[in-house]
Amino acid sequence: MFLFLTVLQAIVAAMLVGVILMQKSEGGGLGVGGSPSGMMSARGAADLLTRTTSVLAVLFVSLSIALAVLAAAEGKVETIDQSLQRDTSAPVSAPADDVPLIGDDPLAAAAAAAAEGDAPAAEADNSVPLDQ
Repeated sequence: MFLFLTVLQAIVAAMLVGVILMQKSEGGGLGVGGSPSGMMSARGAADLLTRTTSVLAVLFVSLSIALAVLAAAEGKVETIDQSLQRDTSAPVSAPADDVPLIGDDPLAAAAAAAAEGDAPAAEADNSVPLDQ
């Protein structure tokens, strides 16, 4: 039912765009010639397009409301999903790597070691001689 109404709304929207584009901006309608009192005169065509635009606009808004109601009814859940809620009673595990910590800052330990003159092993003399 939802898919049918969605397709119907797309068709109504395309028809509405077409009818609006056929109207003259000055209100003259299609500007089709003919007898002044006939249905396909400029005045009759403008009245027909105006009425058609009104009917299609009401149909479009009605379909929009119906689709919104159907979408809200289909998406309603009976229970609240709590699978993403964190378990606060579980203990916090230590970090996997052996990073020395001072407080909660892993960079503070490296800064303290550098201030004491203990260079980390990664910063050992890794220079390459120029003659190579």
